[in-house]
Amino acid sequence: MSSVEEDANPYELLELTTEASEAEIRKAYRQRSLKVHPDRNRGNPDAARKFHELHQAQELLLDPLRRMALDAKLRLKDARKARFAQFDAKRKGLVEELEERERVFKKARTETEAQKNERFRENERIMEEGRRLREEREQELQRRERERVEVKQNTYAASSGLEPPSIGPLDTTVRVKYTLASHPSLTSATSISTLLAPFGPLDDSSIVVSLKPAPPKKAKRATALVPVTQIVGAFAAVCASGRAENGLADIEVDWAEGKEPELIGWLKKMGKLGNVDKTHTSSQPTVGLTKNTSSDYRAGQSPSTENSSSTRFSSFPSTLVSGSWLVTTRSR
Repeated sequence: MSSVEEDANPYELLELTTEASEAEIRKAYRQRSLKVHPDRNRGNPDAARKFHELHQAQELLLDPLRRMALDAKLRLKDARKARFAQFDAKRKGLVEELEERERVFKKARTETEAQKNERFRENERIMEEGRRLREEREQELQRRERERVEVKQNTYAASSGLEPPSIGPLDTTVRVKYTLASHPSLTSATSISTLLAPFGPLDDSSIVVSLKPAPPKKAKRATALVPVTQIVGAFAAVCASGRAENGLADIEVDWAEGKEPELIGWLKKMGKLGNVDKTHTSSQPTVGLTKNTSSDYRAGQSPSTENSSSTRFSSFPSTLVSGSWLVTTRSR
C-alpha cells in the first residue's frame, strides 16, 4: 500500500478526480483492471505489477480514513508546488538541492538498514550451522565410543567364551494359570503382584489378567501375564510352580512363550545352573533368595528361620549367582 501512496497517485492510476464517488471508483477499477489482467496479457511482464497497483489504488480510495490522509497529502503537495512556482531561480535551486539531499539520505538509510538486516540473518545462519556441526561431531564421537565399547565387550566375551544370548522381550515374563475355585481372590493385577512379590520386583503396571469365560458369565479360571524385573526372579517363580511352601499351590507358573529362554539354557550349558527338577520336595537341601530391607534379592544365602516359608525357593540353585552379570535386569 505504501508504494502506491508514495510513488503513484491512486487518482491518476484510475484516471479519477478527487471528488470521485465509491461507485465511480469501482467502475474505473473494473475497466482498467480488465485491460491489464495477467491472464489477458501473458506476454507482458509488467501486467501483474500494473494489476497489483490498480488493486492497491482501489483499496486505498475505498477506505475513508486512508483516502482523507491521501487527500490531505495531495493538497499539501499541490500547495508546495504553488509556492515553488513563485520562487526565483536561486531559491528553486536551493529547494531542489535540499529535496535531492533528503532523497539521497533516505535511500542511504534504507540501504544501511537492509545491509544490517542481511548481516544479522547471515550471523544467525552461521551460528545455526555451527550448532548443527557441533551436534553432529558430538553424535559421531558418541557413536564411535559406543562402537569401541561394543567391540571391546564382544572381543572379551568371544575370547573368554562368556558371550550370552540377548534377552528377548518376553524372557522375563511368566504366565500364571489357576482356577478361581481354588483361588477366588486372585482376580486383579494387584493380587497377582502380591502373590509373586517374594520372587523379586515386578512391573506392576504391565500385569495382564484374563478371566474365562468372559463376563457376564461367571469366571471359572484365570490366566495372568506377569513381567518380572529380573530374570532370576522369573526363573525362581517358574521353578516354584505348584508348590504350597511358596504359596503357589494349584497355581501353574510357566514362561510366557511356553519355552525356556535361551539365556537360561545358556546358563545351564555354561554350568551356572543345574538341571532343576520341579517335582522334588522342599525336604531337599534349599538354597534360595533372601530379601533385605532395601528390597534387593540375593541368591546363594540361606533364608532366616522365621520367614523361611515365604522367602525360600527350594528349587533355586546356588550356582545361579556365581557372578553379578547373571542378574539380568528387564528393560521397561
